[in-house]
Order: sequence, then structure tokens, then C-alpha cells
Amino acid sequence: MRKRILSIIQYIIFLGGGLFLVWWQLKSMTAAEEKEFRNAFTYADYWLVIPVIFMSIFSHISRSMRWKLLMEPLGYRPKLKNVFAVTMVGYLANSAVPRLGEILKCTFLARYEHLKVDKLVGTILVERTFDFICYLIFIGITVLIQINVVGSFVKDKLNALAKDDFPVWVKLALLLIILLVVIYGIRLLVRRYPSNRLIIKTTLFLKGIGDGFTAIRNLKHRKQFILHTFFIWTMYLLQIYLGFSAMDGTAHLGLKAACSVLSLSTLAMIVTPGGIGSFPFFVMQTLLIYSISQPMGKAFGWLIWGVSTGIVITAGLLSLLLLPYLNKFKKHEISTGDSRQDIHPSGSADGD
Repeated sequence: MRKRILSIIQYIIFLGGGLFLVWWQLKSMTAAEEKEFRNAFTYADYWLVIPVIFMSIFSHISRSMRWKLLMEPLGYRPKLKNVFAVTMVGYLANSAVPRLGEILKCTFLARYEHLKVDKLVGTILVERTFDFICYLIFIGITVLIQINVVGSFVKDKLNALAKDDFPVWVKLALLLIILLVVIYGIRLLVRRYPSNRLIIKTTLFLKGIGDGFTAIRNLKHRKQFILHTFFIWTMYLLQIYLGFSAMDGTAHLGLKAACSVLSLSTLAMIVTPGGIGSFPFFVMQTLLIYSISQPMGKAFGWLIWGVSTGIVITAGLLSLLLLPYLNKFKKHEISTGDSRQDIHPSGSADGD
């Protein structure tokens, strides 16, 4: 009961934070900024949103196919239509309550494909672990391909914080010392309190990363799994890159800027349920690095978030409604098969 109450409180806090960001972003604009914000939507080229929608759907299909590959070692071969449908239902649930979608995905697929939930949960953990590693790699690549832009931004921030009595190099040295002390303190706590709940969870998480790589290395179609992963992230990136062209204020931005936006917007999806409030805010803050005004950055963030959320809501609700219909013939075949097994060739029932 206590754990459930804490989860509810945590959800309310994060959802409240997202709603506050929505209110703050819209309320804090001046009359001129509000006009620029509205004009960005008024003069946007919405025809370019159509391929963005298809890219988003293709990425969801590819993710479903990749999940199927993780089920193969378990002897599971569910139909792609069911895997895709429960994936969209999972996204829909996650947009309201974080992590609920992972549970529903496994529950729905287990129900319609007659599989075991606990084993499906294991595949989800492997998938999420691999995605986390890919995300870290993507951030590293994003920084490396535009080290000058990122370096200048960091330098400007440090200079803004610098004072005459405390030079920048002194602050960096203090930061490094603090970091080393924290690392040493964490190692000391792990050794002294190995049975602590938080330490156990952290240890299991790190162990899960290792297990995830082991599971992927043992996949029968490992190359397909990696190709699907590459395709998914490519679709994510191209959605933002093509989305830039839909608005005059962002049309000149390239792939490097798209990489930065994708890195920060992905984090926003974790901060608040479905990225509400945080997604446009993170996008706006990222585009400031590329001299895009706040109203234009907000508008672009709301455009991309709106398209993504609209697809999740529409496809998620349709999948939820169509799942029973798509599987009713399968249920009929199973029930017919079961009834035939109970009758002997002579026409008499078992036990007669």
C-alpha cells in the first residue's frame, strides 16, 4: 500500500510539473512573442508533416519487429499485427502513466497469443536496456560531430558564472574534486551497506545492462536486431530534420541541430508523462544554441510533440478497439479445435 501511494504521489508531482511547464511557457510570452508563436503555426507547411507521420509509424512497426526478434529464443512467434497493436497500446498508456505501458504490452500480448507474461517482461527489460545504451552513444556522437558549437555554448555558460575572485579554472578544479569525492563515497557506501535497497536496485540495473548485451549477442538474428535499431533512430532523427523545413524560422537548420534536439527531447519523454510540457521546453532550450528565438523554438517543439502524441493517441485507441476483432477468429479456431479433441472418431464424447 505504501509503495502504491508513493507511486501515485510521484506521478502527480511529475504530471503537475509538466502541466506547470505548459502554463509557464504560454503565460510568460510577451505580446510580440505570442504573435511570433502563432505566426509560426499559421504559416507552417503542414504538407511536410505527412511524411513525418509515416516515419513515426514506420519506426513503431520496426520496433515491433525488433521485439519479435527478442521473443524468438523463447520459442514465441506472435503475429506482427498483434505485436504492433499492443506496442501502440503501450505507448498510449505510457503517455498517461509512466511504465504502465510496459505492463499492458506484455499482458495484452500474453492474452491474445497465449504466452507467459513473466518471460515477455524479460524481453522488455532487455529492449529498454539496449535502448538506454544506444541513447548514451547517440549523445556522445551528437557532441563529437559539433564539438565547436557545444564547446562554445559551455564556455559562454561558464563565463557567465565566472567572477573576479573565482576564475573558471578554479571552479572546474573544485568540480573535479567534488566528483571524485562523490565516486569514492558511492564505492564506500556500496561496500559498507550491500543490503541497502537502493544499492541493490542500482546493482541489479547495472547487472541488467550486462545481461542485455549477453542476450543480444546470443540472438539468432542479431544483425536484423541491430539494423532495426539503426532504422528506428534514423526515423526519429529524420522526423525532426524534415520537421525543421515545415517552419520558416527553423528551415535552415541541419542534421547536427536535429541530433541535439533528439538528444534533449528523448530525455523530456522521461521527465514528464508523455513529455507533456517538458518536450517543447527542452526543444526550445536546445534551439537557443542555434540562435532560434524562444517563440519559434516553442512552436517547433509543440508541433513535433503534437504530431507524435496525436499518432500515439490515434493508433493506440484504434489498436485497443481492434485487438479483440483481429483475434476473434483465432479464438474461434482454438475453441473449435478443443471441442474436436474431446470427441472420438466414432462420434461419442470422452468418457461415454
